[in-house]
Amino acid sequence: MVEAITATYVQEDADWAITVSGRGKELTARAPGIIAARDRADQLVEELAGDTKTTVVHLLNGSALDFTSAYMTARLTLPKLPPLEVPPPGSVPKQQNPKSADKKPQLPPSKQLPKAVEDRKSPATPTPAPAAESKAPAKQA
Repeated sequence: MVEAITATYVQEDADWAITVSGRGKELTARAPGIIAARDRADQLVEELAGDTKTTVVHLLNGSALDFTSAYMTARLTLPKLPPLEVPPPGSVPKQQNPKSADKKPQLPPSKQLPKAVEDRKSPATPTPAPAAESKAPAKQA
């Protein structure tokens, strides 16, 4: 029979206290948020269980549902971002500066073509258009 390991979370101000117990041992730690607390609990579970497969029950206020709800809310909530600044009408944003518009952006080395291929490309000479093919049969003399 597999013994479950229990990870219990308690919020203390902005930090979280974690207690992981099972297999006759108990380990404790603190973390600065519920996501970090969950990661830290996984580390403590590895210390207790080693390489063996275990079942871990995460509890907040004695409830796995409360923990799952709080954890998923933290995971899925967007971070608070500063408000966007709207430039005054008629100003040119830095990204669209006319002087820098002429330059091509530098590609990472993995996306660059080999020098031999770059040398063969000639952007100044246009590609000739294919000759129009006539579907009428050729006249025989």
